[in-house]
Amino acid sequence: MPITQRANEDQTTLWNGVAGRAWVETQESLDRLFKPFEDLLVEAVAARHASRVLDIGCGTGSTTLAIARLLGTRGRSVGLDISEPMIALARTRAEHEGAHASFICADAQTHAFEPASFDMIASRFGVMFFDDSVRAFANLRHAAKDDAELKCITWRSTAENAFMTTAERAAAPFLPELPARRPDAPGQFAFADRGRVEGILKESGWTEIDIAPIDVACVLPERELVAYLTRLGPVGLILQQADDATRTRVIDTVRAAFDPYVHGTEVRFTAACWMVGARA
Repeated sequence: MPITQRANEDQTTLWNGVAGRAWVETQESLDRLFKPFEDLLVEAVAARHASRVLDIGCGTGSTTLAIARLLGTRGRSVGLDISEPMIALARTRAEHEGAHASFICADAQTHAFEPASFDMIASRFGVMFFDDSVRAFANLRHAAKDDAELKCITWRSTAENAFMTTAERAAAPFLPELPARRPDAPGQFAFADRGRVEGILKESGWTEIDIAPIDVACVLPERELVAYLTRLGPVGLILQQADDATRTRVIDTVRAAFDPYVHGTEVRFTAACWMVGARA
């Protein structure tokens, strides 16, 4: 089996299984944590005066719905994600809200988009998981109208995002099966290298590429920290299968490792990201 095909199948299995369920279970907490990024994308849509927006890797739909609220009846917000559990929740939320939003459960690399159907394509941490990023962004270029804008937020390096790897570093002595992060593999930090991202966009047909660093203050209630670190990320995934003794030992150790980020009732950290922009 080709490596890229296996990587794609791995991502499909992950986000339709334990990872997808974890994001559904922690949806409200994650929505609050990542709202500053959602706000940045909504502002970009407003500045663009876009009327038909595609949200890639929409997850449980928070950004898609925020864009739909902005557009109202004059436009349409469409979210796409590979995770059936997350898309199911997103659709329920849209129905409950009566939003002008729709959701597609599909792979952005291969989905048969209507050509030239969106005047803006956005993403909040949803474009780093492709096994073939050039193919994905070429397909998105096919879905974009001429002069459409691309606006995505992705993570910079692990070195600049110590909070995001605190759990792994603390748990490593107890979890020998913890996988090492590969910078070139699909995952949270796959777009850390600005030059690589620029190359992907150029090869897939995008122009006027602008990749700018942004540093965003994030806040999580301290009472939600244990749930966050035991359900999400590489450590959270392994802990869901761990025996009770290992789980207790890891949670105690990892929770203590987050103490530098705890300020009273809040957990605070700065997210080092890229604001990736381009034009069709």
